[in-house]
Parts: sequence; C-alpha cells; structure tokens
Amino acid sequence: MWLSNFTLVLPNEVVSDGSVRVEDGAIAEIRPEPVAGAAIDGGGRLLMPGFVDLHGDMIEREIAPRPNATMPIDFGIHELDKKLAAAGVTTAFAAVSFATESVYGHVRSLETTSAVIEGINRLRNDLLIDHRVHARYEITNVGAAPALERLLNADQIDMVSLTDHTPGQGQYNNLQSYILSISERRAISEEMAAEIVAKRIAMRSNPDIEAKLREIVALSLKHKLSLASHDDDSVEKVAEMHDLGVTISEFPVTAPAAEEARRRGLWTLMGAPNALRGQSMSGNLSALEAARAGMLSVIAADYHPAAFVPGIFKLADMVEGGLPAAVAMATVNAARSAGLSDRGEIALGQRADLVVVEPGDINRIRATFRAGQFVYSDGTLHPLRAMAA
Repeated sequence: MWLSNFTLVLPNEVVSDGSVRVEDGAIAEIRPEPVAGAAIDGGGRLLMPGFVDLHGDMIEREIAPRPNATMPIDFGIHELDKKLAAAGVTTAFAAVSFATESVYGHVRSLETTSAVIEGINRLRNDLLIDHRVHARYEITNVGAAPALERLLNADQIDMVSLTDHTPGQGQYNNLQSYILSISERRAISEEMAAEIVAKRIAMRSNPDIEAKLREIVALSLKHKLSLASHDDDSVEKVAEMHDLGVTISEFPVTAPAAEEARRRGLWTLMGAPNALRGQSMSGNLSALEAARAGMLSVIAADYHPAAFVPGIFKLADMVEGGLPAAVAMATVNAARSAGLSDRGEIALGQRADLVVVEPGDINRIRATFRAGQFVYSDGTLHPLRAMAA
C-alpha cells in the first residue's frame, strides 16, 4: 500500500510531497515524490512516526474517574486504548504505581496495580495499539517488593522506574506546599495532612529499603529491562541512580540534575504537557528550559497524551535540528531508550506505526496507523475504500 503526497518527517529532514510504501506492516520503500495509484493521498499533510509513550499515568483516571466511582479494569483499558490511538500514540507504557500510601488511594494499591498489569497483558493482543507496562516502584514501600518480583518473574513488566516520594526532597521538596496539597485533595485539615507527611518521612528510615531496592534493580536487569529513576533533584542523586544501572532520568527536578544526567549519558525524559505549558505543574524544571540547554532527549504523555503534538511543535522552534529533532523525542529516542529497535522512525524496515498531522493554528491528528493498519481516523484523510486497501 502506498501513502502518497505527504510531508514526511524523516530522521534528519522534512521531505515535501513524499511517499511511503507499506508492506507486511513495515516500511518497504520511501520516495521523495508522489506516486500514481496510491491507496491514500495525504494532501500534503505531515506524516510522522507513531509516538512511543514511556510514561502515561492515564489508566488511573479511566478506572477511577472520580474518588468514589470505580470502573471495571478491562473497560478502563479499552477506553484508554481508544484515546491513545486518537492522540497518535502507537506504543504505550502504562506507568502503574506500587504506592499504597499515595493520595490516589486504592488505585495504587498492590491489588489494583497487579490487576491492571495482568489486564494489560491479557488484553494486549485485542487492543488498537501496543500496550506495555512501566512499573513504578516506590522504594519506601518495601511491602510491594514481593508483588513486583512475582510480576517481573512472570514477564509481565516491560520497564521499571525507581521512585522516592519521601516529602522534603525530589518532587515534594517544599513540605508546606505538599501538606496543603494533601489537605485539599483529601478534604482534611492541615494538621491531619501534616501527620500523614510526618509518617511518610518516617518510612524512609526503614532499614530494609536499600536491600529491597537492590533486589528489584538486580531482577530488572536480569530480565533486560530499561531502568529509570524518577524526580532526580541533585547531582548526587543522579550519580547514585546511574551507579545502580539506571539509563533513563525521568522528570529531573532541577537543571543541575538534568545536566548531570546528560553528562553521564542518561536519556532525560520530561512531560509533553510541561513542554506545551512551558512550565512544570509542580514548579520544577521546565521542559522548554531543558530543551534550550540541550538536556532533553525524550518526552512522554505523563498525564495528557493529547499534549504530544502541540508539545512537539513548541520544541521544534527551539531545539537544534528543528521538527525532526523534536519528533525524535516522542518517537525514536523513546523507543531506543526502552530497548525497542523496530519502531520510531520513517525508515526502511521499521514498523509502519505512523501519525498523520494537519498543520494549522491547532495542529490536528487526522489518522493513526499501527503496522500499516488504521487504528484511528477522523474521516478527513481518505475515502472509505482506502481502509480496505
């Protein structure tokens, strides 16, 4: 099947009026001109690789859209699947947490998180896009280690990140702000919130933390999984994580931490919503600031997958390499950092995971392909006959 008359975003250049031939789910040929008799005419629209999202928190909102409204897990997975396809995501790592003390309550309990992971793996062959599991291990929650180890040994996990949300450092370095946040989210007094925070700080003194952390790291590396650290806030923290075997620094909190991650050769990941808004919702390092300094290599959906496209265009205006470099942050860089070599580029032999974007005041996704098959279309790209081609 030929896709003709597209503006192709290739690894190092943008080619107008180009064409791509898809065969057996992969890219078989690329031409810098239109071809006759193509199944689909792009009308000059942009054709990009499908987005590879290494960190998406959205499944929680699908299974618990309101605090006291719980939906069936399988239903939530299918609903998220449709939304991701419409956002141009073709490979998604659901970032699920083992954090029983979280303000998100039962959604991050051992039971619910394990059920979500098992559900994704059970349903993955029936979903529109390629779903994988990113397990977030909260290092102070040593009671979660056995459940995570069981899932790792059952090959149910595709990526692991190490998280320390102890108040007073990392993402929650401002204690008073964190106390106020808990008070507002749980509708409790500041005094009660302060007691919760004090208990979480006390958890960090558990003598089993370091041993369990190293066990999880060793098991992850044994299964050849990519290992990430979360909310690095200092040069020392980055060095510690790097020495453990981490290769991805997720959401570095400060510029010195991001700079140290770059110096040590780590992939540095930040949120597409941060890039779109120009600032972190927590007041931490701006993705745009990191990009200007050459310290950003991967962007993820975080909590809002629709931010990928506008985030990419904002980044394209400020990074060396322009649009191809910005697109790479959501595609090939993300794929390679997760150990995936078969996707992320419009290049010969790569999977035909593709996104059609129509530029404008609001850059709009018109269609998404997974392995050359439509998984989303808004109906403006093609006649219906093309879907059966």
